[in-house]
Amino acid sequence: MSNDINIKKGLDIKLKGEAEKTTEKAVLSNFYTLKPEDFHGVIPKLILKEGAKVKAGEPVFYDKSNEAVKFVSPVSGEIVEIQRAEKRHIVGIKIQADKEQSYQDYGKFNVDAVDAQTVKAHLLATGCWAFIKQRPYDIIAKPEPAPKAIFISGYNSAPLAADLDYVLQGKEAELQAAVTALAKMTEGKVHVSVGSKSNSPLAGLSGITLHKVSGPHPVGNVGTQINKINPVNKGEVVWTVAAQDLVIIGELLLTGRFNAERIVALVGSSVKKPRYFVTKIASEVSTMVYDHGVEQNGNDRIISGNVLTGKHIKPDGYLDFYSNTITIIPEGDDYEFFGWNKPVFDKISSTRALTFSWLTPNKVYDLDTNTNGEHRNFVLTGNYEEVFPLDIYPMQILKSCMYEDLDEMEALGMYEVAPEDFALTEFVCVSKQPHQQIIRKGLDVMIKEIG
Repeated sequence: MSNDINIKKGLDIKLKGEAEKTTEKAVLSNFYTLKPEDFHGVIPKLILKEGAKVKAGEPVFYDKSNEAVKFVSPVSGEIVEIQRAEKRHIVGIKIQADKEQSYQDYGKFNVDAVDAQTVKAHLLATGCWAFIKQRPYDIIAKPEPAPKAIFISGYNSAPLAADLDYVLQGKEAELQAAVTALAKMTEGKVHVSVGSKSNSPLAGLSGITLHKVSGPHPVGNVGTQINKINPVNKGEVVWTVAAQDLVIIGELLLTGRFNAERIVALVGSSVKKPRYFVTKIASEVSTMVYDHGVEQNGNDRIISGNVLTGKHIKPDGYLDFYSNTITIIPEGDDYEFFGWNKPVFDKISSTRALTFSWLTPNKVYDLDTNTNGEHRNFVLTGNYEEVFPLDIYPMQILKSCMYEDLDEMEALGMYEVAPEDFALTEFVCVSKQPHQQIIRKGLDVMIKEIG
């Protein structure tokens, strides 16, 4: 079977505000906040209390349901606040960073000289395990059982997403160390996908099975690649790791330090000079946003991630654990009178009804957050299938999640999907249904009932 993946179904959403290929260091953040909500399904149990001193890479909390999975501080400093919600539920661990950073030293790690269990124990102890996710359920991977394969997407096709070819330049040593370590933990293959016309540092790594992908979004989603290469059936597990997270894992193995540094793309039509910034996980987004052309009192929405799957955050919010993009677009709180009943030329659509975006396929749009409609019952239009390349029936699986039919969810392929796989169907949905939320709730029901 060919290693190339080409899809026809999907939709490229071309937006204004793509980042220029220039990188600068973000203003150093004074505070960093780890949010347990970034790790779906994790119940945090504190290791350190408020007022404790912590080094970069030192464990701060662990997962109550699996004590081996630890979460570490991105910086050295003092834990100044444990933020809690109702029933004392932990929602944030706020750390005031030291001016001079100190690191927990885990020692250099010779991957070639150890076995899979030693690699696994090291990644668990150092906090790097949080970067490894699994299908089914799209959660942090359980250490057991071993996966049948590991998937890494080196191509991001989402709107205004960070260019992985650019941000991974010069990181070949770290990438190779991480891939070698991951390969120890599976008897299957490590599948790496890159753009068909890209010049990715991932393409030259040894010990991988390389795939070249082409087509519209969501060809860059790891879920699309899993479906086309090695689908997940009942009783099977695959692991996934984001390309930038490989750099952190690799540097930890090579140097013994957990370096939470990340290159983030600041993008969107509300940004005057979109570009890349070097920052750290959990940093204050204001250190990048307001010093570079965004109006502090402007009516804009800040998103940690891309416009389809990212999280809405406040101006004083923090970069989430897995994001490498901050998107800022106008807030869509204005409404057109009879806007549904007239031809539209400035909005993108997957259909030709009233919207004429199909006449200008290369046009770049300045869109806001307005959904241009209200929530209503599902309408059968066939639009979902046009943008959904997986060999799964999207409408049927959404409905099975809503009425929680486990047998039907299993039969329809729920084991291999994640919420992000339904971001485009949600975007084109005339019923304005929250597809990603529906899928997430369905997966949670399966975790609870099946485990």
